[in-house]
Amino acid sequence: MTCIGIRAEDKNRWERRAPLTPDHVAELVHQHAVEVRVQPSARRAFSDLDYERAGATLSLDLEPCDVVLGVKEIPAAKLASGKTYLYFSHVIKGQASSMPMLQRLMEIESTLLDYERITDARGRRLIFFGRHAGYAGMIDTLWALGRRLAWEGFPTPFEEMRLAHQYSTLDEAMRHVATVGNEIRRNGLPAGLRPVVFAFTGSGNVSRGAQEVFDRLPFDDVDAADLVRFSEDRDRARNVVFRTVLDREQRTRVAPMLPHITVFVNGIYWEPGQPKVITREHLRDLWRDEKQPKLRVIGDITCDVEGSVEATVRTTDPGDPVYVFDPRSGEARAGVAGAGPVVMAVDNLPCELPVEASQHFGDTLLRFVPALARCDWSQPLEALRLPEELRRAILVHRGALTPAYRYLEQFVSATR
Repeated sequence: MTCIGIRAEDKNRWERRAPLTPDHVAELVHQHAVEVRVQPSARRAFSDLDYERAGATLSLDLEPCDVVLGVKEIPAAKLASGKTYLYFSHVIKGQASSMPMLQRLMEIESTLLDYERITDARGRRLIFFGRHAGYAGMIDTLWALGRRLAWEGFPTPFEEMRLAHQYSTLDEAMRHVATVGNEIRRNGLPAGLRPVVFAFTGSGNVSRGAQEVFDRLPFDDVDAADLVRFSEDRDRARNVVFRTVLDREQRTRVAPMLPHITVFVNGIYWEPGQPKVITREHLRDLWRDEKQPKLRVIGDITCDVEGSVEATVRTTDPGDPVYVFDPRSGEARAGVAGAGPVVMAVDNLPCELPVEASQHFGDTLLRFVPALARCDWSQPLEALRLPEELRRAILVHRGALTPAYRYLEQFVSATR
């Protein structure tokens, strides 16, 4: 039986998640006889002592482990030869920043599986943090809206919102959103803002998570096709906000709708070559026609730099989560002040809810770990005894790109 290692995350000071919690480790150790070694971490949301009590061995040295589990990408310098790694590698779109890591894995003849590629027969992802990205992203977006409106001189209950990581639990955050919603219901929003319209893109876990947070507010739904006429009706109630959900076709022709949207929440999966949703030209047109258009905040939970939202010119982190994108200059200025939309572009949102996110993630990962532990990774790809869900996730095996991912060779070559 292979030893499974859990590495200490080191992407930044905000990353406190783990792929498996102590409860998951206890099940592996006591019910499946899997040996688990855990690198100590003072930052992780679960204590070293809890992992030790669950039956894990605490050790900085994961050399005895054939399989190493992480959350975020592992720096190239910390990769060891002949290992099997499972983490979010951020290579499948050919991301330039991750190519040195991928090249290193190939050089040292290691194996890489990516959580994003653990799918069912229909291509649906089975292991993900997406819903928690939606939760945290929507909470942070509401926080940004409150601060932007306060800067403009509009006091609103949204100003009471905190960032997701400033709540002790997700439940506390949800209760607070409901409290904010009750204040809106009782006292209304400033007349100069109504109707306040939130537009959502996406139909997966990210968008669903964001809308679960939004559902705590008093709201009415409006069809995107009626948005222009609706927005011009100044007799709308002040004690509710409004939601519109853009389908795939509508988000490819969003320009006529943007002048009528207050908050744009982007939760789609996007790849290079696909149509943009919000372009720089869209935003230049908005700010050319009005000094302060209706659009205040873009919550880009998808967070692809220069991707579906071209105002996402850089990523942010939970300590400095937003910037203002100036449509005229293309510059990004930290904070909420100035001409242009406030952009929330935190690239690892689930780390703001580390306990709940790790618990949910580990619940879905756990059933695959015994198969990882039993597998003889020294065998050729075709001889590996694995469930198809895991087999589909192998990007590199013993240093070679697997057939489904040989297209990545062109991106690796470009970095050499």
